[in-house]
Amino acid sequence: MKMTLMLTSATAMMLSSVAVQADTLRLLTWGGYAPDEVVAMFEAETGHTVEVTKSNNEEMIAKLRATNGGGFDLAQPSQDRVAGAQAEFGIYKPIDLSKIDTSLFIPSMMQATQINTSFEGEVYGVPHVWGTSGLVVNTAEAGGVQDYLDLCGPDVAGKVSYRLKRPTLIGFAFSMGLDPFAAYGDADAYKEVLDQVEAKLVACKSNVKTYWDGGDEIKNLLRSGEVTASMAWDTGGWQLNDDNADITFVAPKSGALGWIDTFVIPSRGRADDAAYDWINFVMRPDIAAMITNTAGNFTASQGGDAGVDDALKLKYQASFPAEAIDNIKWYPAVPAGLEALEGAALDRINAAK
Repeated sequence: MKMTLMLTSATAMMLSSVAVQADTLRLLTWGGYAPDEVVAMFEAETGHTVEVTKSNNEEMIAKLRATNGGGFDLAQPSQDRVAGAQAEFGIYKPIDLSKIDTSLFIPSMMQATQINTSFEGEVYGVPHVWGTSGLVVNTAEAGGVQDYLDLCGPDVAGKVSYRLKRPTLIGFAFSMGLDPFAAYGDADAYKEVLDQVEAKLVACKSNVKTYWDGGDEIKNLLRSGEVTASMAWDTGGWQLNDDNADITFVAPKSGALGWIDTFVIPSRGRADDAAYDWINFVMRPDIAAMITNTAGNFTASQGGDAGVDDALKLKYQASFPAEAIDNIKWYPAVPAGLEALEGAALDRINAAK
């Protein structure tokens, strides 16, 4: 009898420990995505506690690989780091969409993320924070620049800048009426796309003041007036707008190029209920606005821009009417071998006279 009581007591203690652990959400995320104020509100409302570990894409994948999907209950890799990592390492659980209030999400972003994070018929990610690259333009000097190909126009000759990186290849391809993402599964087809883009970018070289490398460099070029039209990120354009009302981010007619940081459930997470509670909590418009004000990027929350700082909200709404959001070209995972093709094309563009 005494032995039975001891076992029962030990079992009770073990179950109690599991319950406590299950109520603790171990969140692996980016800086700014889980502000202290939001964490405190979530803990007060749900009774869960939150342990935040800040990371980046490479570290997230490495941590989850090292533990076979353990150690965390919710992680936030970019959408192009989900399906491939699942196929290779099996570190995520499928998302149970019945536990998510999908009405909280911008539909086009939810749809794009589900497509890009699917593996073997299961969805492994839903969208959270997003951003884009497109055009940053001095509208007083280069108001006619509305798409990537416009950077090659005679009215901006010598006053254009962009990076010799993948986004430039992809953006110009879409502006030329091509679909590079549709060609991702066929290296020969992708090479044909790159060949056409390469020819266009070589012909456009006379328009280029310089190929920029860092964010500060392109912002300084635009501030000084040496460059009046460029490819760059949305947040950089909005920051420049604070100094010069004529400079702002323009979503290209062929579509801005978008990244999304997602929510994924690690395969050995032990607090799934807390994870789903967190997702539904932070996607509420009022909470989403708090995250945007901290992180500087907007979220996939439907109406989440309403409570954002007024100045940033106005810039966002001017750059992204609903049709521009629906036209964003979201980066899928890059198949093996394509980066080498892109690198070779970029090297030839750089070397061309």
